[in-house]
Amino acid sequence: MARIRPGRAVRKINSQAWSRYSVSKPRKNFVKALPHTSLLVFNMGVKKGTYNMTMNLVSEQNVQLRSNALEAARQVTNKYLEREIPNAYSLRIVPYPHSVLREKKFATGAGADRISQGMTLSFGRPTAVAARVFRGNTIFELKTNASNRRIGQTALRRAAAKLSGTYKIKVQEAQAAQPAQAAA
Repeated sequence: MARIRPGRAVRKINSQAWSRYSVSKPRKNFVKALPHTSLLVFNMGVKKGTYNMTMNLVSEQNVQLRSNALEAARQVTNKYLEREIPNAYSLRIVPYPHSVLREKKFATGAGADRISQGMTLSFGRPTAVAARVFRGNTIFELKTNASNRRIGQTALRRAAAKLSGTYKIKVQEAQAAQPAQAAA
């Protein structure tokens, strides 16, 4: 059974994005067959609630995140938040995985050197999709109340553990609306 390569094999942004796939203009496609994305749900929790705190998981370096890594981080975060503070949060995943990753398959085992072509025609086949995240970009946006600050930080820390790269959590508390001063 073929396994996917580890995240360290694709996390660096080394070259240009390879993502041209069009349903309306199929002759202009660079990508002939688009791999499916593992990440299908981008908004969780109660979107229309009133929250007074926003926490963002922000990238500290340029990195490519495969859709299955984003999905794993989403699941662990959402499960923890649903258990600890049900219906008291809104979680949103910001980047969309649309960059296509290619992989050149190599033969392994006895006699593989006679079968494999090495780096000849090494363009590779599309295997997965990834989101390109640059330094300072937000990955997860969590809205909740100030009383749930510790739980929110723990949830985002768990998400960061599932992703390649280093991250920090930025917290913004909403200011109470000040009544406008009457002009004298």
